[in-house]
Amino acid sequence: MTPAGAGSYVADQASSPVNRREAHDQGAATMATAAKDTTPVTMDIEIAEDRSCELDDFTVNFVTIHHDHDLAPMLASLPDGRCQCPHWGVLTKGRMTVTYADHEEVIEAGDAYYMPPGHTPAADAGTELIQFSPTDLLAQTEAAIAKAMQAASRP
Repeated sequence: MTPAGAGSYVADQASSPVNRREAHDQGAATMATAAKDTTPVTMDIEIAEDRSCELDDFTVNFVTIHHDHDLAPMLASLPDGRCQCPHWGVLTKGRMTVTYADHEEVIEAGDAYYMPPGHTPAADAGTELIQFSPTDLLAQTEAAIAKAMQAASRP
C-alpha cells in the first residue's frame, strides 16, 4: 500500500506487468516496478518456471527451479562456454552454485549476488530467485539456451 501523498501505482500500459509509481512532484521521473504475481510466465518447462519483464534496459526474472539443473551444457555455444551477461539478484529460496573458469561460488537463500560475465550456474530443486540483467546481453544468452534446448529435443 502506498502512503498518502506518496503517489499511487498505475499501469504503464494496459497489458504490461510493469507498474510505475507516480512521482510526488510534477515532472519528476517515475519508478518502474514489477511483481512476481503480475509478471507473465515466459517459460514453464519441467526444469523451471521463468516470469520476466523489462524495466527500462534491464530484464527482471522471477525464477523457480523445479528440478536440480546445471545450465553449463546449454551455454556451451557461448564464448568460453559460459554466460557473458552480468546478473544482479537475490536468492529467496534454495541454493545455487556458480562456476567460473578458476573457482566456484555458492549462493544460498537470503543472499544478494552479482554474477559477472564468464559463469555457468547450477541450482537445486526448490530454488527461487529474482534477477536483473541487461536486456541486450541477456537476449544473447537466452538465444543460446533456446538453441540448445531445440537441439536436445530432436531425436
